[in-house]
Amino acid sequence: MKPRAITEKIGFTSLIVASLVVVLILFGILANIFYNGASVLSLEFLTQPPRNGMTAGGILPAIVGTFLVSLITIVFAVPLGMFSAIYLNEYAHQGKLVRLIRLSIRNLSGVPSVVYGLFGVALFVRLFHFGASILSSGMTLGLLTLPWTITASEEALKTVPKSFRDGALALGATKWQAIRTNVLPYAIPGMLTGAILGLARAAGETAPILFTGAAFSIPSLPQSLFDQFMALPYHLYILATQHQDIQKVRPIAYGTALVLIALILCLNVVAIAIRYRYRKKARMAQ
Repeated sequence: MKPRAITEKIGFTSLIVASLVVVLILFGILANIFYNGASVLSLEFLTQPPRNGMTAGGILPAIVGTFLVSLITIVFAVPLGMFSAIYLNEYAHQGKLVRLIRLSIRNLSGVPSVVYGLFGVALFVRLFHFGASILSSGMTLGLLTLPWTITASEEALKTVPKSFRDGALALGATKWQAIRTNVLPYAIPGMLTGAILGLARAAGETAPILFTGAAFSIPSLPQSLFDQFMALPYHLYILATQHQDIQKVRPIAYGTALVLIALILCLNVVAIAIRYRYRKKARMAQ
């Protein structure tokens, strides 16, 4: 066997072994969470507020708070991110300014979430006077998700061949008509997938909501977007690290973690389903 073939075989084997190790570790963590948290799951756990200092009851306020914050994040980040990507890729003159903007967006994708939390306090809580609330937390998570959404959307637009645009323009279509009819139907799966995966990441963040609206314990459900709220990531953080009786609430912490993982898994499944549906439509249209 040639030295080059031997090197390639060693490289591929190393990649396979490393992937298997990562997958085994991941499944080990998930199995541990499921084993310790499944016994806590019940209808009462999902539909009741916490009681007796969070040592009994359920996590309904945390589920509702997470849902509301995620909804605001979607409304704020997804349309703005997609329209920004369309402008940068389809309309903007590809010069130094656009390259600088793209570089800034990539850098913002790597900024720690705690920085977004502090920025959310300065902008939404204090400057806009939204206070510590669902709205402030949702818009802060929207800022966190925005760079991901723009990057994923722009990359999806770049996968559509230039001939699709040129063909529509040659037939007399306007720029927007060419984008709407010949580009977006093929780019939408990637754009939506990136947006939903960014949302899944944001749904598990603790630092941004810790500074902008999440509360230690609120048994009642929020009545408006300007109320404080409970959220699954922060609730899990409190149960795992800050509670006065960590051993007693550990099963509840595992149950909360299991529900949060299930929520994120559902978001990923939705992203896969949307991608598959739009790809199927695109194939049928060809």
